[in-house]
Amino acid sequence: MSVDEQGRPEPPIAANEEETLIGFLEFQRATLEWKTRGLDADGLARTTAASAMTLAGLLKHMAYVEDHWFEGWMLDAAKPPPWSEVDWAATPDWEWETAVQDAPDEVRALWASSVGHSRAALQTALTSADPNDRLGTLAKRRWPSGERPSLRWILVHMIEEYARHNGHADVLREFVDGQTGE
Repeated sequence: MSVDEQGRPEPPIAANEEETLIGFLEFQRATLEWKTRGLDADGLARTTAASAMTLAGLLKHMAYVEDHWFEGWMLDAAKPPPWSEVDWAATPDWEWETAVQDAPDEVRALWASSVGHSRAALQTALTSADPNDRLGTLAKRRWPSGERPSLRWILVHMIEEYARHNGHADVLREFVDGQTGE
């Protein structure tokens, strides 16, 4: 595995579907880490334009999204703290709104912990999957329609989620200190 100048693992260029999808998810995770690296509380709390979005909010939101899809949907696990302690009906944007109150090391640690849980949940799902179609493994949790997303769908969704928010991180980081890059 090669690593780029920002410390991100390059996705494999000639691998199977599973390795390619996981490689791109890891690259997107590393991009968010890079875009928030080295910033203090003020940097993580900065906003731009009319948006209330912050880099701290992005980290905390992605921590929630990691836990929500991999542990929640894939394994049907209960929400862990801090998510289990939130009144989501009263504060649907809780993670975005509270992130700037957290110390930078706390929000980074929460995100890193959630990524670690997701990696473990992914391995659990892959280990118990049909060896002929590991990515076709269906989540344990169901939508109201009764349908269940596949692991393939969850991986692609997570890549999309990171890619979209990494675009936001690009703009926010450039506003904070002028740092740019792909």
